[in-house]
Amino acid sequence: MSKVIEITTESAFAELLVQEKPVLVDFWATWCGPCKMQAPILHEFAEECGDKAVVCKVDVDILEKLAYELGIISIPTIMLFKNGEVVEKSVGLTTKPQLSEMVLKHV
Repeated sequence: MSKVIEITTESAFAELLVQEKPVLVDFWATWCGPCKMQAPILHEFAEECGDKAVVCKVDVDILEKLAYELGIISIPTIMLFKNGEVVEKSVGLTTKPQLSEMVLKHV
């Protein structure tokens, strides 16, 4: 079983990206309606995903500079990182099958 990791610092984000596993990141905000709908999907996916990937969330209001540097202009935005590089990106509400498809290509 895996859980969703809340990232609150740029250094914690950087540390996650050096893993061999794919890292799925949900960029969100507390005031975002679609983000609130994405959250339970992300948590369910994290549980089913197990140790195939690391699943985390980044609040764009807390890590505003990071979101800007990654070009996040709409939320929710889901990005999949492999070896520190963005390999997949989905903007808007993303379903669990879409999340699975994104990750399985890079496991």
